[in-house]
Amino acid sequence: MTYIIENANILKESELLTTSLLVKENKFAYISNNIRKYSFTRMNAEPYIMTPTFVLFDSLEHFKNSSFQEKKDYFLKNFVMQGCTTFLTYVNIKYENEVSSKIKSTKLELINSPIDYLIGIKVPLRLLTPGLIRKCKKEKVPAIFIELNEMDDLSIIPWGWIREAMFPFNSPLIPYIVDMEVRKSKKLLFEWNNVMKVQKINHIEEPLSERQPLQLRVLSKLGIFPLKSSIVQGGEVSYNLYKKNREFKNMDTLSLFQYHNERLLVTVHKGIVIRASEAGILFRSGFGEHVSVKLPSFFSIL
Repeated sequence: MTYIIENANILKESELLTTSLLVKENKFAYISNNIRKYSFTRMNAEPYIMTPTFVLFDSLEHFKNSSFQEKKDYFLKNFVMQGCTTFLTYVNIKYENEVSSKIKSTKLELINSPIDYLIGIKVPLRLLTPGLIRKCKKEKVPAIFIELNEMDDLSIIPWGWIREAMFPFNSPLIPYIVDMEVRKSKKLLFEWNNVMKVQKINHIEEPLSERQPLQLRVLSKLGIFPLKSSIVQGGEVSYNLYKKNREFKNMDTLSLFQYHNERLLVTVHKGIVIRASEAGILFRSGFGEHVSVKLPSFFSIL
């Protein structure tokens, strides 16, 4: 079905843009203020704030090996009801040869997911080797979480070899701070960022927060922007509609997610309405797909 969403107030992070969108074959075929010449069915979006759907990070620590009903409730409460249609998770790796098998088993665990997902890995710093990086590159792992504790010495890692092994896929390294007091964690993160910048390695500056939207710069480094969490010409039709009010004039998408969830009325995932107010929640078992990243950091977001 081809139709037009007109007078759309699109909020991208903190920037609000009013425009119209031509939807064709579940893609945003054309985005412009000048769509008057088309005679397709029109939907007036003026009473709403439109945002891209969110990509959340969730370790799924309390999710695995649960029943179907428990998984369903988890998906609905923590993702669909929050306007999220894609999430990033990871598998814990203790040995280099576990990468392929653990990713495969996690895909099976998520076979009933109603939304899309990406699977990274989490390893202790000592396991970060060129061999591990090559295995991740072969599996197109989009993110490598590095466990850091106060006893770790970043200087002993052969970063030059790591950088060479990462090329050209360059999955970002993401710090994961093991239980540590704030002062020590800040010092370790400061050292982490210094090393990453000197070695010119694709990385994330800070640990990701559980069940919080990933920012554009993170999505870009992961290689899933503009594939996900974006409203762009040629992109998939996935978006949220919030009931507009005066408070939204100087709002950003993170504030909408954190403080105005009660105003979220509609969530569309790949052209399908999966939420229409709180009463109309659609759970499509298995509708979610494993997202394969082609090239991390292909688009640069400053």
